[in-house]
Amino acid sequence: MIQQQHDWILILDFGSQYTQLIARRLRELKVYCEIHPFNAAPDSFKSHPPLGIVLSGGPLSVNDPGAPRLDPSWIESGVPVLGICYGLQAIANHYKPGSVARSPRREFGRAGLILDKPGRLFHKVQQQSQVWMSHSDKLKELPDSFEITARTENAPVAAVQHKSKPIFGVQFHPEVVHTECGRTLLANFAYEICGLTGDWTPASFIEESTQRIKETVGDGKVICALSGGVDSTVTAKLIHDAIGDQLMCVFVDNGLLRKGEFEDVLHMYRSVLKLPVKGLDRRELFMKRLHGISDPEQKRKIIGNSFIDVFDEAVAHDSSFRFLAQGTLYPDVIESVSFKGPSATIKSHHNVGGLPEKMNLRLVEPMRELFKDEVRTVGRTLGIPESFIGRHPFPGPGLGIRVLGPLSEEKLDLLREADAIFIQGLREHNLYDNVWQALAVLLPVQSVGVMGDERTYEYTIALRAVTSVDGMTADWAHLPYDFLSEISNTIINQVQGINRVVYDISSKPPATIEWE
Repeated sequence: MIQQQHDWILILDFGSQYTQLIARRLRELKVYCEIHPFNAAPDSFKSHPPLGIVLSGGPLSVNDPGAPRLDPSWIESGVPVLGICYGLQAIANHYKPGSVARSPRREFGRAGLILDKPGRLFHKVQQQSQVWMSHSDKLKELPDSFEITARTENAPVAAVQHKSKPIFGVQFHPEVVHTECGRTLLANFAYEICGLTGDWTPASFIEESTQRIKETVGDGKVICALSGGVDSTVTAKLIHDAIGDQLMCVFVDNGLLRKGEFEDVLHMYRSVLKLPVKGLDRRELFMKRLHGISDPEQKRKIIGNSFIDVFDEAVAHDSSFRFLAQGTLYPDVIESVSFKGPSATIKSHHNVGGLPEKMNLRLVEPMRELFKDEVRTVGRTLGIPESFIGRHPFPGPGLGIRVLGPLSEEKLDLLREADAIFIQGLREHNLYDNVWQALAVLLPVQSVGVMGDERTYEYTIALRAVTSVDGMTADWAHLPYDFLSEISNTIINQVQGINRVVYDISSKPPATIEWE
Protein backbone atom coordinates (compact mmCIF):
# COMPACT_ATOMS: atom_id res chain seq x y z
CA MET A 1 0.00 0.00 0.00
CA ILE A 2 2.99 2.30 0.48
CA GLN A 3 2.57 5.59 -1.37
CA GLN A 4 5.57 5.66 -3.69
CA GLN A 5 5.18 9.41 -4.25
CA HIS A 6 5.57 10.29 -0.58
CA ASP A 7 8.27 10.15 2.03
CA TRP A 8 6.79 8.25 4.94
CA ILE A 9 7.03 6.97 8.50
CA LEU A 10 6.60 3.30 9.43
CA ILE A 11 4.70 2.51 12.63
CA LEU A 12 5.48 -0.93 14.05
CA ASP A 13 2.52 -2.13 16.10
CA PHE A 14 3.23 -3.90 19.39
CA GLY A 15 -0.46 -4.10 20.26
CA SER A 16 -1.30 -0.72 21.82
CA GLN A 17 -4.90 0.45 21.81
CA TYR A 18 -3.46 3.83 20.75
CA THR A 19 -1.50 2.67 17.69
CA GLN A 20 -4.03 4.06 15.23
CA LEU A 21 -3.91 7.39 17.05
CA ILE A 22 -0.19 7.65 16.31
CA ALA A 23 -0.99 7.35 12.62
CA ARG A 24 -3.82 9.86 12.88
CA ARG A 25 -1.67 12.46 14.59
CA LEU A 26 1.06 12.09 11.96
CA ARG A 27 -1.51 12.31 9.14
CA GLU A 28 -2.83 15.52 10.72
CA LEU A 29 0.70 16.87 10.29
CA LYS A 30 0.43 16.02 6.56
CA VAL A 31 2.89 13.15 7.01
CA TYR A 32 2.12 9.88 5.28
CA CYS A 33 2.51 6.84 7.52
CA GLU A 34 1.49 3.21 7.67
CA ILE A 35 0.95 0.69 10.46
CA HIS A 36 2.51 -2.77 10.15
CA PRO A 37 2.89 -5.63 12.67
CA PHE A 38 6.01 -5.43 14.84
CA ASN A 39 7.47 -8.50 13.09
CA ALA A 40 7.18 -7.10 9.57
CA ALA A 41 10.29 -8.00 7.59
CA PRO A 42 12.63 -5.04 7.01
CA ASP A 43 13.36 -6.33 3.50
CA SER A 44 9.71 -5.84 2.51
CA PHE A 45 10.25 -2.05 2.43
CA LYS A 46 13.44 -2.01 0.40
CA SER A 47 11.83 -0.51 -2.70
CA HIS A 48 10.59 2.53 -0.79
CA PRO A 49 12.11 2.63 2.71
CA PRO A 50 10.64 4.80 5.48
CA LEU A 51 12.42 7.94 6.65
CA GLY A 52 11.41 7.28 10.24
CA ILE A 53 10.20 4.43 12.46
CA VAL A 54 7.81 4.65 15.41
CA LEU A 55 7.58 1.74 17.84
CA SER A 56 4.11 1.69 19.42
CA GLY A 57 3.10 0.85 22.95
CA GLY A 58 1.70 -2.53 23.88
CA PRO A 59 -0.26 -4.37 26.57
CA LEU A 60 2.50 -6.76 27.63
CA SER A 61 5.74 -6.43 29.55
CA VAL A 62 8.96 -6.93 27.60
CA ASN A 63 9.80 -9.51 30.28
CA ASP A 64 6.65 -11.59 29.68
CA PRO A 65 7.04 -14.98 28.00
CA GLY A 66 6.02 -14.62 24.38
CA ALA A 67 6.19 -10.81 24.47
CA PRO A 68 6.81 -9.29 21.02
CA ARG A 69 10.49 -8.75 20.34
CA LEU A 70 12.06 -5.87 18.45
CA ASP A 71 14.06 -6.86 15.38
CA PRO A 72 17.49 -5.26 16.09
CA SER A 73 17.91 -4.36 12.41
CA TRP A 74 15.30 -1.63 12.78
CA ILE A 75 17.33 0.35 15.30
CA GLU A 76 20.65 -0.45 13.65
CA SER A 77 19.56 0.79 10.22
CA GLY A 78 20.44 4.42 10.84
CA VAL A 79 16.82 5.50 10.27
CA PRO A 80 15.49 7.70 13.13
CA VAL A 81 13.47 5.73 15.69
CA LEU A 82 10.93 6.89 18.27
CA GLY A 83 9.84 4.34 20.87
CA ILE A 84 6.60 5.00 22.73
CA CYS A 85 5.96 3.25 26.09
CA TYR A 86 6.53 -0.45 25.23
CA GLY A 87 8.58 0.80 22.27
CA LEU A 88 10.90 2.66 24.65
CA GLN A 89 11.25 -0.41 26.84
CA ALA A 90 11.97 -2.60 23.80
CA ILE A 91 14.80 -0.26 22.83
CA ALA A 92 16.21 -0.24 26.37
CA ASN A 93 15.96 -4.01 26.55
CA HIS A 94 18.05 -4.32 23.39
CA TYR A 95 21.00 -2.17 24.52
CA LYS A 96 23.24 -3.25 27.39
CA PRO A 97 23.13 -2.94 30.30
CA GLY A 98 19.57 -1.68 29.88
CA SER A 99 16.84 -3.48 31.76
CA VAL A 100 13.12 -3.16 32.46
CA ALA A 101 11.34 -4.06 35.70
CA ARG A 102 7.88 -3.85 37.21
CA SER A 103 7.25 -0.39 38.58
CA PRO A 104 6.39 -0.28 42.31
CA ARG A 105 3.64 2.16 41.41
CA ARG A 106 1.73 1.84 38.15
CA GLU A 107 1.06 5.09 36.35
CA PHE A 108 -2.15 5.66 34.39
CA GLY A 109 -3.55 9.02 33.38
CA ARG A 110 -2.21 12.55 33.59
CA ALA A 111 1.29 13.29 34.86
CA GLY A 112 3.53 16.34 35.01
CA LEU A 113 6.51 16.14 32.64
CA ILE A 114 9.72 17.94 33.57
CA LEU A 115 12.36 18.45 30.88
CA ASP A 116 15.96 18.08 32.00
CA LYS A 117 17.60 18.10 28.56
CA PRO A 118 15.14 19.07 25.79
CA GLY A 119 17.19 18.26 22.66
CA ARG A 120 15.67 18.01 19.17
CA LEU A 121 12.66 15.90 20.15
CA PHE A 122 11.44 18.48 22.68
CA HIS A 123 12.28 21.60 20.66
CA LYS A 124 9.78 24.39 21.56
CA VAL A 125 8.23 22.27 24.33
CA GLN A 126 7.76 24.00 27.69
CA GLN A 127 9.99 22.92 30.56
CA GLN A 128 6.93 21.60 32.40
CA SER A 129 3.78 20.23 30.76
CA GLN A 130 1.07 17.61 31.15
CA VAL A 131 1.41 14.17 29.54
CA TRP A 132 -0.64 10.95 29.49
CA MET A 133 0.88 7.86 31.09
CA SER A 134 -0.24 4.24 30.77
CA HIS A 135 2.39 1.80 32.02
CA SER A 136 3.20 -0.79 34.69
CA ASP A 137 6.92 -1.25 33.90
CA LYS A 138 9.82 1.17 34.21
CA LEU A 139 13.39 1.40 33.00
CA LYS A 140 15.40 -0.14 35.85
CA GLU A 141 18.79 0.48 34.26
CA LEU A 142 19.53 2.88 31.43
CA PRO A 143 21.83 1.65 28.63
CA ASP A 144 25.25 3.32 28.67
CA SER A 145 24.68 4.83 25.23
CA PHE A 146 21.53 6.70 26.32
CA GLU A 147 20.79 9.72 28.47
CA ILE A 148 17.64 10.84 30.28
CA THR A 149 15.93 13.90 28.83
CA ALA A 150 12.72 14.11 30.90
CA ARG A 151 11.06 12.76 34.05
CA THR A 152 7.83 12.84 36.02
CA GLU A 153 7.26 12.65 39.77
CA ASN A 154 6.63 8.90 39.52
CA ALA A 155 8.87 8.05 36.55
CA PRO A 156 12.54 9.12 36.86
CA VAL A 157 12.94 8.05 33.22
CA ALA A 158 10.11 9.59 31.17
CA ALA A 159 12.14 10.23 28.02
CA VAL A 160 15.56 9.23 26.71
CA GLN A 161 17.75 9.74 23.66
CA HIS A 162 20.80 7.96 22.26
CA LYS A 163 23.97 9.95 22.77
CA SER A 164 25.05 9.73 19.13
CA LYS A 165 22.25 8.14 17.06
CA PRO A 166 18.74 9.47 16.17
CA ILE A 167 17.04 7.05 18.56
CA PHE A 168 14.52 8.41 21.04
CA GLY A 169 12.08 6.98 23.56
CA VAL A 170 9.24 8.34 25.69
CA GLN A 171 7.38 6.57 28.49
CA PHE A 172 4.21 8.63 27.89
CA HIS A 173 1.83 8.70 24.93
CA PRO A 174 2.30 11.78 22.68
CA GLU A 175 -0.51 10.60 20.39
CA VAL A 176 -3.18 11.09 23.09
CA VAL A 177 -4.80 14.54 23.18
CA HIS A 178 -4.20 14.81 26.95
CA THR A 179 -0.45 15.09 26.25
CA GLU A 180 -0.08 18.83 25.80
CA CYS A 181 3.21 18.66 23.91
CA GLY A 182 2.25 15.61 21.83
CA ARG A 183 1.65 17.35 18.50
CA THR A 184 4.87 19.37 18.81
CA LEU A 185 6.88 16.29 19.75
CA LEU A 186 5.59 14.28 16.76
CA ALA A 187 6.16 17.25 14.45
CA ASN A 188 9.74 17.55 15.71
CA PHE A 189 10.32 13.86 15.06
CA ALA A 190 8.77 13.94 11.57
CA TYR A 191 10.14 17.25 10.31
CA GLU A 192 13.30 18.08 12.27
CA ILE A 193 14.64 14.58 12.91
CA CYS A 194 13.35 12.50 9.96
CA GLY A 195 13.37 15.34 7.42
CA LEU A 196 9.87 14.84 5.97
CA THR A 197 8.20 17.71 4.11
CA GLY A 198 4.53 17.17 4.97
CA ASP A 199 3.13 16.69 1.47
CA TRP A 200 0.23 14.34 2.35
CA THR A 201 -2.81 16.50 1.44
CA PRO A 202 -6.33 15.87 0.12
CA ALA A 203 -5.37 17.46 -3.19
CA SER A 204 -2.33 15.20 -3.59
CA PHE A 205 -4.40 12.15 -2.64
CA ILE A 206 -7.07 12.98 -5.23
CA GLU A 207 -4.52 13.60 -7.96
CA GLU A 208 -2.60 10.39 -7.30
CA SER A 209 -5.73 8.29 -6.80
CA THR A 210 -7.25 9.55 -10.02
CA GLN A 211 -4.18 8.48 -11.95
CA ARG A 212 -4.04 5.12 -10.18
CA ILE A 213 -7.73 4.44 -10.88
CA LYS A 214 -7.25 5.18 -14.58
CA GLU A 215 -4.23 2.88 -14.77
CA THR A 216 -5.96 0.08 -12.86
CA VAL A 217 -9.26 0.16 -14.73
CA GLY A 218 -7.95 0.84 -18.23
CA ASP A 219 -10.83 0.49 -20.67
CA GLY A 220 -12.84 -1.72 -18.30
CA LYS A 221 -15.92 -0.72 -16.37
CA VAL A 222 -16.51 -0.40 -12.64
CA ILE A 223 -19.60 -1.13 -10.60
CA CYS A 224 -19.65 0.79 -7.32
CA ALA A 225 -21.46 -0.55 -4.29
CA LEU A 226 -23.20 2.42 -2.68
CA SER A 227 -24.30 1.94 0.92
CA GLY A 228 -25.73 5.42 1.41
CA GLY A 229 -22.82 6.32 3.71
CA VAL A 230 -20.01 8.82 3.38
CA ASP A 231 -17.26 6.30 2.55
CA SER A 232 -18.88 4.70 -0.49
CA THR A 233 -20.23 8.05 -1.69
CA VAL A 234 -16.80 9.70 -1.68
CA THR A 235 -15.44 6.59 -3.39
CA ALA A 236 -18.05 6.86 -6.14
CA LYS A 237 -17.46 10.59 -6.68
CA LEU A 238 -13.68 10.12 -6.91
CA ILE A 239 -13.99 7.25 -9.39
CA HIS A 240 -16.63 9.05 -11.46
CA ASP A 241 -14.40 12.11 -11.73
CA ALA A 242 -11.59 9.79 -12.86
CA ILE A 243 -13.31 7.57 -15.44
CA GLY A 244 -16.75 9.10 -16.10
CA ASP A 245 -19.19 6.79 -17.87
CA GLN A 246 -17.05 3.72 -17.21
CA LEU A 247 -18.60 3.76 -13.74
CA MET A 248 -22.04 2.45 -12.84
CA CYS A 249 -23.26 2.79 -9.26
CA VAL A 250 -25.77 0.48 -7.63
CA PHE A 251 -27.74 1.41 -4.54
CA VAL A 252 -29.60 -1.57 -3.17
CA ASP A 253 -32.65 -1.49 -0.92
CA ASN A 254 -31.88 -4.61 1.08
CA GLY A 255 -34.61 -4.03 3.63
CA LEU A 256 -32.00 -3.02 6.20
CA LEU A 257 -31.89 0.72 5.56
CA ARG A 258 -33.21 3.46 7.84
CA LYS A 259 -36.62 5.06 7.44
CA GLY A 260 -36.97 6.83 4.07
CA GLU A 261 -33.27 6.41 3.34
CA PHE A 262 -33.52 4.63 0.01
CA GLU A 263 -35.61 7.34 -1.63
CA ASP A 264 -33.78 10.30 -0.04
CA VAL A 265 -30.26 9.09 -0.79
CA LEU A 266 -31.11 7.97 -4.30
CA HIS A 267 -32.43 11.46 -5.05
CA MET A 268 -29.25 13.04 -3.73
CA TYR A 269 -27.05 10.74 -5.81
CA ARG A 270 -28.92 11.49 -9.02
CA SER A 271 -29.89 15.15 -8.64
CA VAL A 272 -27.02 16.64 -6.64
CA LEU A 273 -23.94 14.52 -7.32
CA LYS A 274 -25.01 13.53 -10.85
CA LEU A 275 -23.79 9.97 -10.35
CA PRO A 276 -24.88 7.22 -12.74
CA VAL A 277 -26.80 5.08 -10.26
CA LYS A 278 -29.27 2.22 -10.42
CA GLY A 279 -31.70 1.80 -7.54
CA LEU A 280 -32.58 -1.88 -6.98
CA ASP A 281 -35.25 -3.28 -4.66
CA ARG A 282 -33.95 -6.59 -3.31
CA ARG A 283 -35.63 -6.61 0.09
CA GLU A 284 -37.24 -9.99 -0.46
CA LEU A 285 -33.93 -11.67 -1.39
CA PHE A 286 -32.06 -10.40 1.67
CA MET A 287 -34.83 -11.12 4.16
CA LYS A 288 -35.24 -14.66 2.85
CA ARG A 289 -31.54 -15.40 3.22
CA LEU A 290 -31.35 -13.83 6.68
CA HIS A 291 -34.38 -15.65 8.05
CA GLY A 292 -33.62 -17.24 11.44
CA ILE A 293 -29.98 -16.03 11.57
CA SER A 294 -28.80 -14.64 14.93
CA ASP A 295 -25.00 -14.65 14.77
CA PRO A 296 -23.77 -11.15 13.70
CA GLU A 297 -20.75 -12.45 11.77
CA GLN A 298 -22.98 -14.86 9.90
CA LYS A 299 -25.36 -11.99 9.13
CA ARG A 300 -22.46 -9.95 7.74
CA LYS A 301 -21.32 -12.76 5.49
CA ILE A 302 -24.84 -13.46 4.20
CA ILE A 303 -25.38 -9.77 3.51
CA GLY A 304 -21.99 -9.52 1.79
CA ASN A 305 -22.63 -12.56 -0.39
CA SER A 306 -26.09 -11.31 -1.27
CA PHE A 307 -24.74 -7.92 -2.30
CA ILE A 308 -22.19 -9.59 -4.57
CA ASP A 309 -24.93 -11.71 -6.15
CA VAL A 310 -26.95 -8.57 -6.82
CA PHE A 311 -23.94 -6.80 -8.32
CA ASP A 312 -23.05 -9.81 -10.49
CA GLU A 313 -26.64 -9.91 -11.70
CA ALA A 314 -26.62 -6.17 -12.47
CA VAL A 315 -23.61 -6.49 -14.81
CA ALA A 316 -24.19 -10.00 -16.16
CA HIS A 317 -25.22 -8.59 -19.54
CA ASP A 318 -21.97 -6.65 -19.98
CA SER A 319 -18.62 -8.45 -19.78
CA SER A 320 -16.72 -5.17 -19.75
CA PHE A 321 -17.59 -4.74 -16.06
CA ARG A 322 -14.53 -6.17 -14.36
CA PHE A 323 -14.22 -4.18 -11.12
CA LEU A 324 -16.21 -3.68 -7.91
CA ALA A 325 -15.52 -0.44 -6.03
CA GLN A 326 -16.28 -0.01 -2.36
CA GLY A 327 -15.35 2.36 0.45
CA THR A 328 -13.03 0.26 2.61
CA LEU A 329 -11.04 2.49 4.98
CA TYR A 330 -7.60 2.11 6.55
CA PRO A 331 -8.92 1.12 10.00
CA ASP A 332 -10.88 -1.65 8.23
CA VAL A 333 -7.58 -2.95 6.86
CA ILE A 334 -5.38 -2.75 9.93
CA GLU A 335 -7.99 -3.83 12.49
CA SER A 336 -8.16 -7.17 10.68
CA VAL A 337 -4.45 -7.82 11.26
CA SER A 338 -3.30 -8.96 14.68
CA PHE A 339 -0.29 -7.18 16.19
CA LYS A 340 1.23 -10.66 16.40
CA GLY A 341 1.47 -10.68 12.63
CA PRO A 342 -0.87 -13.25 11.06
CA SER A 343 -4.26 -12.06 9.94
CA ALA A 344 -6.89 -12.48 12.64
CA THR A 345 -10.35 -11.48 11.58
CA ILE A 346 -12.20 -9.48 14.22
CA LYS A 347 -15.26 -8.94 12.08
CA SER A 348 -16.06 -8.48 8.41
CA HIS A 349 -15.15 -4.86 7.82
CA HIS A 350 -15.97 -4.35 4.16
CA ASN A 351 -18.64 -1.79 3.39
CA VAL A 352 -20.94 -4.46 2.05
CA GLY A 353 -20.22 -6.94 4.84
CA GLY A 354 -18.23 -10.15 4.52
CA LEU A 355 -17.14 -10.71 0.93
CA PRO A 356 -17.01 -14.24 -0.51
CA GLU A 357 -13.60 -15.71 -1.28
CA LYS A 358 -14.42 -15.97 -4.97
CA MET A 359 -16.30 -13.45 -7.05
CA ASN A 360 -16.35 -12.42 -10.66
CA LEU A 361 -15.18 -8.86 -9.99
CA ARG A 362 -11.84 -7.43 -8.86
CA LEU A 363 -11.89 -4.96 -5.97
CA VAL A 364 -11.10 -1.25 -6.34
CA GLU A 365 -10.77 0.41 -2.93
CA PRO A 366 -9.29 3.91 -3.34
CA MET A 367 -10.11 4.93 0.26
CA ARG A 368 -8.25 2.06 1.92
CA GLU A 369 -5.34 4.40 2.73
CA LEU A 370 -7.52 6.90 4.60
CA PHE A 371 -9.04 7.38 8.04
CA LYS A 372 -12.65 8.53 8.39
CA ASP A 373 -11.93 12.21 8.90
CA GLU A 374 -9.56 12.18 5.92
CA VAL A 375 -12.37 10.74 3.78
CA ARG A 376 -14.62 13.60 4.84
CA THR A 377 -11.90 16.14 3.94
CA VAL A 378 -11.45 14.51 0.53
CA GLY A 379 -15.24 14.57 0.05
CA ARG A 380 -15.37 18.30 0.75
CA THR A 381 -12.51 18.86 -1.70
CA LEU A 382 -14.50 16.90 -4.31
CA GLY A 383 -17.49 19.20 -3.77
CA ILE A 384 -19.86 16.84 -1.93
CA PRO A 385 -22.34 18.93 0.13
CA GLU A 386 -21.56 19.37 3.82
CA SER A 387 -25.07 18.19 4.71
CA PHE A 388 -24.06 14.77 3.40
CA ILE A 389 -20.41 14.78 4.47
CA GLY A 390 -21.50 15.42 8.05
CA ARG A 391 -23.76 12.37 8.20
CA HIS A 392 -23.07 9.91 10.97
CA PRO A 393 -21.41 6.62 9.97
CA PHE A 394 -23.77 3.82 9.02
CA PRO A 395 -22.58 0.19 8.80
CA GLY A 396 -22.69 -1.70 5.50
CA PRO A 397 -24.88 -4.45 7.01
CA GLY A 398 -27.24 -1.70 8.10
CA LEU A 399 -29.99 -2.43 10.60
CA GLY A 400 -29.21 -6.13 10.21
CA ILE A 401 -26.65 -5.80 13.00
CA ARG A 402 -28.72 -3.35 15.04
CA VAL A 403 -31.52 -5.84 15.55
CA LEU A 404 -29.92 -8.26 17.96
CA GLY A 405 -30.93 -11.84 17.27
CA PRO A 406 -33.06 -13.10 14.36
CA LEU A 407 -34.50 -10.50 11.97
CA SER A 408 -38.13 -9.95 11.08
CA GLU A 409 -40.03 -7.21 9.28
CA GLU A 410 -41.77 -6.36 12.55
CA LYS A 411 -38.51 -5.87 14.44
CA LEU A 412 -36.93 -3.85 11.63
CA ASP A 413 -39.98 -1.56 11.47
CA LEU A 414 -39.85 -1.00 15.24
CA LEU A 415 -36.16 -0.12 15.01
CA ARG A 416 -36.66 2.20 12.02
CA GLU A 417 -39.32 4.21 13.82
CA ALA A 418 -37.32 4.50 17.05
CA ASP A 419 -34.12 5.37 15.17
CA ALA A 420 -35.91 8.05 13.13
CA ILE A 421 -37.30 9.67 16.29
CA PHE A 422 -33.85 9.69 17.90
CA ILE A 423 -32.01 11.13 14.89
CA GLN A 424 -34.71 13.72 14.15
CA GLY A 425 -34.68 14.77 17.80
CA LEU A 426 -30.92 15.29 17.68
CA ARG A 427 -31.33 17.51 14.62
CA GLU A 428 -34.20 19.54 16.10
CA HIS A 429 -32.25 20.18 19.31
CA ASN A 430 -29.05 21.09 17.38
CA LEU A 431 -27.22 18.12 18.90
CA TYR A 432 -26.63 16.06 15.75
CA ASP A 433 -23.35 17.74 14.77
CA ASN A 434 -22.02 17.45 18.33
CA VAL A 435 -22.18 13.67 18.10
CA TRP A 436 -19.85 11.42 16.09
CA GLN A 437 -22.44 8.67 15.72
CA ALA A 438 -25.92 8.03 17.08
CA LEU A 439 -28.03 4.92 16.66
CA ALA A 440 -30.78 2.82 18.13
CA VAL A 441 -30.51 -0.91 18.83
CA LEU A 442 -33.44 -3.29 19.24
CA LEU A 443 -32.64 -5.69 22.07
CA PRO A 444 -33.84 -9.30 22.16
CA VAL A 445 -35.48 -8.48 25.49
CA GLN A 446 -39.15 -8.10 26.29
CA SER A 447 -40.25 -6.75 29.63
CA VAL A 448 -43.43 -5.95 31.49
CA GLY A 449 -44.80 -2.43 31.27
CA VAL A 450 -48.01 -0.56 32.04
CA MET A 451 -49.77 1.64 29.50
CA GLY A 452 -53.06 3.08 30.63
CA ASP A 453 -54.73 0.34 32.58
CA GLU A 454 -53.13 -2.44 30.59
CA ARG A 455 -50.04 -4.50 31.18
CA THR A 456 -47.69 -4.79 28.21
CA TYR A 457 -44.93 -7.20 27.33
CA GLU A 458 -42.89 -5.44 24.67
CA TYR A 459 -39.38 -4.79 23.35
CA THR A 460 -36.55 -2.62 24.68
CA ILE A 461 -34.68 -0.04 22.61
CA ALA A 462 -31.11 0.96 23.51
CA LEU A 463 -30.01 4.42 22.37
CA ARG A 464 -26.31 4.92 21.66
CA ALA A 465 -24.53 8.23 20.97
CA VAL A 466 -20.77 8.78 21.10
CA THR A 467 -18.31 11.60 20.67
CA SER A 468 -15.06 10.93 18.82
CA VAL A 469 -12.50 12.36 16.44
CA ASP A 470 -12.14 9.38 14.13
CA GLY A 471 -14.10 6.50 15.64
CA MET A 472 -11.02 4.65 16.88
CA THR A 473 -11.74 5.68 20.45
CA ALA A 474 -15.02 7.15 21.62
CA ASP A 475 -16.78 8.39 24.72
CA TRP A 476 -20.51 8.22 25.31
CA ALA A 477 -22.19 11.51 24.49
CA HIS A 478 -23.40 13.35 27.59
CA LEU A 479 -26.74 14.33 26.09
CA PRO A 480 -29.04 16.49 28.23
CA TYR A 481 -31.33 14.54 30.56
CA ASP A 482 -34.35 16.52 29.39
CA PHE A 483 -33.61 15.56 25.79
CA LEU A 484 -33.22 11.87 26.62
CA SER A 485 -36.46 11.97 28.62
CA GLU A 486 -38.30 13.56 25.70
CA ILE A 487 -36.95 11.01 23.19
CA SER A 488 -37.79 8.11 25.50
CA ASN A 489 -41.35 9.32 25.99
CA THR A 490 -41.82 9.92 22.27
CA ILE A 491 -40.56 6.46 21.30
CA ILE A 492 -42.68 4.67 23.89
CA ASN A 493 -45.80 6.68 23.04
CA GLN A 494 -45.48 6.52 19.24
CA VAL A 495 -43.87 3.14 18.53
CA GLN A 496 -46.30 0.41 19.44
CA GLY A 497 -44.29 -2.61 20.53
CA ILE A 498 -41.67 -0.75 22.59
CA ASN A 499 -42.25 -0.05 26.27
CA ARG A 500 -38.72 0.57 27.55
CA VAL A 501 -35.80 2.79 26.43
CA VAL A 502 -32.26 2.64 27.86
CA TYR A 503 -29.17 4.76 27.13
CA ASP A 504 -25.74 3.17 26.57
CA ILE A 505 -22.98 4.92 28.58
CA SER A 506 -20.08 2.67 27.53
CA SER A 507 -16.89 4.08 26.03
CA LYS A 508 -14.71 2.58 23.29
CA PRO A 509 -12.62 0.79 24.42
CA PRO A 510 -13.66 -1.46 26.07
CA ALA A 511 -17.00 -1.43 24.23
CA THR A 512 -17.40 -0.90 20.48
CA ILE A 513 -19.61 1.79 18.96
CA GLU A 514 -21.93 -0.69 17.28
CA TRP A 515 -23.34 -3.45 19.45
CA GLU A 516 -22.51 -6.17 16.90
